[in-house]
Formats: sequence, C-alpha cells, structure tokens
Amino acid sequence: MGSLPAAEEPLLPLRYPPARRDDDIIDDYHGVLVPDPYRWMEDLDSKEVKEFVDAQAAVANTVLSTCEHRGRLRGQLTALFDHPRFRAPFKRRGSYFYFHNPGLKPHNTLYVQHGLGGEPDVLLDPNTFSDDATVSLSMIGVSDDGEHLAYGTSTSGSDWITITVLRVRDKQHLPDKLSWVKFSRIAWTRDGKGFFYSRFPAPRDGGTLDSGIKTDVNLNHEVYYHFLGTDQSEDVLCWTDSEHPKYIYSPQVTEDGKYVILSVSETSEPVNKLYYCDLSALTNGLESMKGSHGTEMLPFVKLVDRFEAHYGLIANDDTKFTFLTNKDAPRYKLSRVDVTEPESWTDVLPEDEKAVLESACAVHGNKLLVNYLSDVKYVLQMRSLATGELIRDIPIDIGTINWISGRRVDSEVFVEFASFLTPGIIYRCDVSAESPEMQVYREISVPGFDRKDFEAKQVFYPSKDGTKIPMFIISKKNIKLDGSHPALLYAYGGFGVNITPHFSVTRVVLMRNLGFVTCIANIRGGGEYGEDWHRAGSLANKQNCFDDFVAAGEFLVSAGYTSPTRLCIEGGSNGGLLVAACMNQRPDLFGCALAHVGVMDMLRFHKFTIGRAWTCDFGCSENEEEFRWLIKYSPLHNVRRPWEKKKGAAGLEARRGFGCQYPPTMLLTADHDDRVVPSHTLKFLATLQHVLRAGEEGSPQTNPIIARIDRKSGHGCGRSTQKIIDEAADRYAFAAKMMAVSWID
Repeated sequence: MGSLPAAEEPLLPLRYPPARRDDDIIDDYHGVLVPDPYRWMEDLDSKEVKEFVDAQAAVANTVLSTCEHRGRLRGQLTALFDHPRFRAPFKRRGSYFYFHNPGLKPHNTLYVQHGLGGEPDVLLDPNTFSDDATVSLSMIGVSDDGEHLAYGTSTSGSDWITITVLRVRDKQHLPDKLSWVKFSRIAWTRDGKGFFYSRFPAPRDGGTLDSGIKTDVNLNHEVYYHFLGTDQSEDVLCWTDSEHPKYIYSPQVTEDGKYVILSVSETSEPVNKLYYCDLSALTNGLESMKGSHGTEMLPFVKLVDRFEAHYGLIANDDTKFTFLTNKDAPRYKLSRVDVTEPESWTDVLPEDEKAVLESACAVHGNKLLVNYLSDVKYVLQMRSLATGELIRDIPIDIGTINWISGRRVDSEVFVEFASFLTPGIIYRCDVSAESPEMQVYREISVPGFDRKDFEAKQVFYPSKDGTKIPMFIISKKNIKLDGSHPALLYAYGGFGVNITPHFSVTRVVLMRNLGFVTCIANIRGGGEYGEDWHRAGSLANKQNCFDDFVAAGEFLVSAGYTSPTRLCIEGGSNGGLLVAACMNQRPDLFGCALAHVGVMDMLRFHKFTIGRAWTCDFGCSENEEEFRWLIKYSPLHNVRRPWEKKKGAAGLEARRGFGCQYPPTMLLTADHDDRVVPSHTLKFLATLQHVLRAGEEGSPQTNPIIARIDRKSGHGCGRSTQKIIDEAADRYAFAAKMMAVSWID
C-alpha cells in the first residue's frame, strides 16, 4: 500500500460563483410563507442558468484536477469494462435475438441468429446512431413472425422516444417514423401488420424534440395503432380520456393475439386499472378503423376500473386471464378471472407467508416459472399454470434473476443471473424434459477479477424504531474490523423498488484498488418485503427511509467497518433525495456525499414532466397535511449551518452535529434529464453554497460543495460506456481525495 501526497494535501480555498437571489419570490403554503429565491433556475434554457452551470462546472473541474486517483481509476475501470457482455436471447419463430458488447463499445449491439446454432449477425448497431454516442437504443419490439423490428431511440438520455422500423431479413429501414413517444411499449399484433404504442400530443407551438429540455407536465397520454409502411398521421387513435389527462397507458397484446390489454396508471404507485379489447371481435379487424381520426376508438371493456391494486398480465387461455396482483396480498399472488364473469376471481397461487412473489413467466403451454424474493434472495420454482401446484424447485446461487426469456409456444427458457461476485450467467433450460436442468449457455468472465479475493455477506441491523433492516456488505476477504476502511453506503428506498445483488465493475475497482467496503442497505420504501415494506417508507412514513439509512451508517461505524470521516454515502434519483436529506439531518456522520439526479425541491417536484406521478410516494404540497410532511425533510428547505445553535430547539445540537460542517459533497445531474429536471440540483447547490457561506473567509464550511453536470445526458439511461467510466472515475476520485484514501497497487 502506497500513500500519495495529493490524498493528504488540503484544497486551496474555493471561490464559488455568486448566484442571484430573488427575495421577492415567496410562496404561501397553507399560511406558511416559503421563499424560493432561485426560482429562475427552473428556466433551464435561459442564458443566466447556462452561465451559472458553466461557472459551477469550472469550480468542479478545479477540484477534480487535484484528485490524483482520477486517472488511475479511469484506467482500471476501462481495463475491467473491457470484457464481452451478453444479455439473454429471446426467440421469435426460429430466430434468436440478443444484445452483445465486446467490451468498450459505447452501446450494446442487437444480434440475430437463425436457429440456436446459426451464425450470429448484427441486426442493429446503436453505435452508428450518432458520432458522439449520445443517441441510444431505448426499446425494441420484434413481431411474432420475426420479420420486423420496431425500435425506439433517445437523444441525450431524454425520456422522449422516436420509433423506427427495420425489416429483419435484409436490414432495410421502412419509411415509418413515430415521434412524441414517451412511457410506451411496442405491442405487435399477431398478424405482424403493425403495433400499438403510446405517445403524448405534439406541442401546439410546433417544437421539436431536440430543441432543448422540456419541463412541461406531461398530460393527455394516447394509445395509437401504427400500420407498417404508413405515415404517423394515419395512425389509429385507439384510446385516450380527456376527463383524466394524467392517466398513463401501457398496451400489451396477449400471446394468442386475440386481445389487447390496457394497463392504466396515474402515479408510480403499484396500482392500475385494467381494460381489454377482443381484437377478434372487430369486423374487418383494425383496418376498419382506418381514417376514423379519433371519432371512434377501440371498444375497450373495463375489467378493473378502480385504482385498488396492481394487476400484471401473466397469460390467458381464451377468456380466462391470469394476473400477478397485490390485491389483498402485499407480497403478491396469482389470481385468475374469466372475463365473461368479471366479478369472479380465484387465487391460483396464494400469497406466501414470508416471500414476495416478484415475477411469473408462462412457458411451454401450461407451465410457470415463478420467482420469489426471500430476505432479498431469489428462489426459482416451476409450477403448474392451471393449478399453481409446485412441480419442482430450481436451485440457484444467492444472486439476482434479471430476466426470464420464454413463451408458451416454446419449450426452451433462458434465465439471466448475476450476483455481487458473479458477473453474469445465462442459463438455458428445456422445460419439456422430465427433469429440466439449468445448463450454462453463456458465462461472462471479467479478466483481472478473481471472486476468491472477495466476500459478500448479509447482515441485519436495527433502525431507530427497532425495525431490522437487511444490508449486504461486500469487501476483500478477511478484513480487520478496526474502523480504518473507507466505506461506500448505497440505498434507494422508494416506489417499491428492490435493490438486489448485482455485479459491478466499479465496486470491484473500489474494493481492490482503494480498499473500500461497499454496502447496500435494503431500507424501507423499497419492495424487498412487499407492499407493507414499501408503504412503511412513503408518504407520512418517509422519515423511516432516512432513519434506516442513518442507522446503516451508524452500524458500519460501531461494527468497526469504517469511521464517520471515511464513510461515503451515495444514491440516485429518489436515492439522491435520500442522500441529501441525510446530509441535512446528520452532517457529522459522513465523510463524503454523492447525490445523483436527486429530487431536492419537495414542494414543486410535481410541476415538472412526470413528477406528478411521484405524489403516491411523497405526497403533494398542495395538500396541507402532506405539505407538513414534505417541509420537514425537503433537502432544499432544510439546509442549516450545523455549527450554529438554534434557540428553543431541544436536541438540535445532537441532530445537526453541532460544531461540524457539511461533508464534502458532489451533486450530479445532467442537462437533458427530463425526469428529475436539473433545476432540483441547481437550486439545492446554490442554497448549500449560500447558507453554508461556502468559500467565504471565516466560514467553518471548508469542505467543497460542487456539482458534476453532464452534458448531452439524461436521468441515467442510454449513457455510453465511456460516459459511465468517466463519471465513476470523477466521483470516486473526489471521494478518495476527500477521505484521504490511498491507492493500493
């Protein structure tokens, strides 16, 4: 182990760019006056905002230029990323489609091979979409006959999608081009004549998708059917509802091709309405609707017309449909209904007493592969679709099943698996065999990584209220618990999202070359234990998420893994909110904070793009009771000087860490993030620098507060391999510098 002088040299005092404060902007929330002096930062295309961003980028570059591990990290990350990666194939008729990256290509390439032993051929290479790799492939849909590929592209990481169509046999593009697509899927009809998709109306001002970030609230989602070879103006409007402009629609065609199912949601909550249309009952099929121009929509039947539970289609046999649902089952179950008797539902696979039924895939006629999550570990089983009866358990290691690729018309299934110490295995299983076996079809190998050098374990620690919280700890083997190790603590804690074991090249580099202990806390707000766990960390219970995360940090310190000066916390999106809120509440506990694309303004998040859909987890400031929850933890509104006492606030010194300063902080955002718009981060950044008097002479806040603002990027999807490497090198070089971490050769 060698020490680098730069890791111990203090930074020269930073000069932060002044940000104009408009003290006239004050909002009245139910009698509480709340200033918003940086409201002007919500106009992301303004000259003033762009100048502020440029000035902050210069400050960040000044800091990063002193981080000597930066180049080494980039080199090590590049070396480890340079290995072949595969995704599980999926089958259409006799052809197999799969994604592959030989190593350092910006984006994965889509391949096709005719027959499992056929010669793989490049079908679509996203690396040719743009010279700078900022146009990415965001979704695909292959027709049932395998003849056509419809695919969506995104520019600069935006959620806005443009759909194009390719003929598979000769790789020729059709003239079809569909714009203003968002929150959609591509759902081909069985005849291969076209597909359903979802979009928003084009703006009345005639704007284009590449004219800049669009922050307007997304309203009036629509479902269309597109006939191959026609202009988008001829697409058939199949469903919209002007009385409910906030509804989001997701169409799906059943495997037998007879029905189109419409899932209707309003927020990110795991509840949806469920409509269906019998396509076989249409006189002359969908062709009969050509030229209707929205005067006549598909005759959808409302099977479930209440936002009471989640319903996900698993399979149908004519009029009998099987759904994965949390209706009266917070850990989920499988239920069946005959749509000719819509009030009569029966449970096929009841809710388990402990494990969460995460997914089910109907394969080979009447079989099911079901995937349970038990204490954040996966359990795979084969069951009967008809009865739910267990046929056999399918043994797997501790890890994550990322995807099961199979259909009822086929007997072979592909299962994609990974874990903290397993880069990836794709299993192939012939489920028609009397005793089906999981055979390794492809295994991903990372040169330079030896799993025998590392260990992963799960611990359970108590939160503030005594609730036991699971956490994975991954590190080199046989480390001494003497409090000396740098540690990286990550969590998400929202929207019922599960954070399960997965392989990370970045984590390997941190453990191997910087001696980090890396930790993932499965805090409340996620779905690791079902809907009850999710709801225990949402709405009025959101503080539980922060308490769980803080308790994870305290556990790591008390157990001897690390110390507060060497504990780095990290999270993105809802996890960015988590990091920012915990910084505010316990600045004394952390040695560094990395907050990615965080929701920082909890009073106005619902006013931009799809932010309104998050009120299910957060609440909304327009409701007085919910405003009272939000104002207590909103990162933007709770920045305080931890070195100052506050009269009359009992216990404030312990809660705020009296006498300390905020940890070194890097806020990360991207100029084209149209999900959590950059204004959140920019306003929070300016507030931190102003309130903490960062850079001012005599201020106790000497730790840097900087922002890494990526250009031509979005919320995180569609980034090139190089962007991923560059960002990881920057943020962890910053963390290593701030926590005086030495390089290990």
